[in-house]
Amino acid sequence: MAKEGLRQIAIYGKGGIGKSTTTQNLTAGLTELNKNVMVVGCDPKADSTRLLLGGLAQKTVLDTLRDEGEEVELASIMKEGFGGTRCVESGGPEPGVGCAGRGIITSIGLLERLGAYTDDLDYVFYDVLGDVVCGGFAMPIREGKAKEIYIVASGEMMSLYAANNISKGISRYAAKGGVRLGGIICNSRNVDREIELLRAFAEELGTQLIHFVPRDNVVQHAEIHKQTVIQYKPQAKQADEYRQLAKKIEDNELFVIPKPMTQDRLEEILMEYGLMDTIENDYRI
Repeated sequence: MAKEGLRQIAIYGKGGIGKSTTTQNLTAGLTELNKNVMVVGCDPKADSTRLLLGGLAQKTVLDTLRDEGEEVELASIMKEGFGGTRCVESGGPEPGVGCAGRGIITSIGLLERLGAYTDDLDYVFYDVLGDVVCGGFAMPIREGKAKEIYIVASGEMMSLYAANNISKGISRYAAKGGVRLGGIICNSRNVDREIELLRAFAEELGTQLIHFVPRDNVVQHAEIHKQTVIQYKPQAKQADEYRQLAKKIEDNELFVIPKPMTQDRLEEILMEYGLMDTIENDYRI
């Protein structure tokens, strides 16, 4: 049973948008604020804790259960990473067998049974696969495990479509699970008028652009070294960006039931900020 006051946060967003990188870098920032954090990877690729652990350094929950049976110890599925973060990877079924979302349900149930949600924990982050808000992948919000959601997005069209769809899922489960949207995190792709577009998009949903993370190659360099930016180059400007994001999440008090847009309204906003024109020009022969 999770303690009262523990903040359980799920990070959603379009596949490839940088959720895992953002989550690990901001949790590194939270550890600098002396927060105790657990990260639960909810992706069959099992790479949600790679930067915190210095590589793919742990066995997933589902692999452990397959190999050892139901009687497993917490130390078998949880490893300590950078800044004392507690790292767990749900994993997935064997290829072609079963639903990958079941790993999330199984993992959270096992973590609860093994007493992972200790009284000293301040945060649990669930890094969830892609933009899937159905089945097992919706479990953190459907069952009220995660009360706060942050959506990682960029100024790219498909990223915003995905963010709008995720908002529909949050709105659907808000009454039952009490889940709320805490804001949009922009992981920049250097799209024209990107910050203005994301601010307008967030306002339309009834939420906030909680932080704009600029694009910087130091993130890729840190990933090659299997580290967060804060560990790899703590004095870098980008490290301060993640520290700012961590502080904003720590201080955030704006949690809303989002108001998803119709397809037409979303495209109006994209047109207003020139994104649709850019796309048409890119594909004009």
